[in-house]
Amino acid sequence: MSKPDPTPTPRSETVRQELLALLDRGELSAGELSRLMGRSEKEILDHLAHIQKSGRLRIEPARCRQCGFVFKDRARVRKPSRCPQCKSTHIEAPAFRVTS
Repeated sequence: MSKPDPTPTPRSETVRQELLALLDRGELSAGELSRLMGRSEKEILDHLAHIQKSGRLRIEPARCRQCGFVFKDRARVRKPSRCPQCKSTHIEAPAFRVTS
């Protein structure tokens, strides 16, 4: 009985290349990217932070669903925990896309 070959099958794209390809097609949130790629949202957010450093990531800011406050000056890729204005935790996640 022979053992299976332990070498992984080669991938055509890295995770970040796959992320960039999805974001090139349109604006998506980290949750949507997570579901499309079959990876955890935390992993997606880590990759998005790296892409952001390259200057190719455009962030559509998070906003409060309760009062409409827009987190326009926020540079982080993660969703804020609560609104500074009304203290609500009902926050719409930021959306991402690629800039040219």
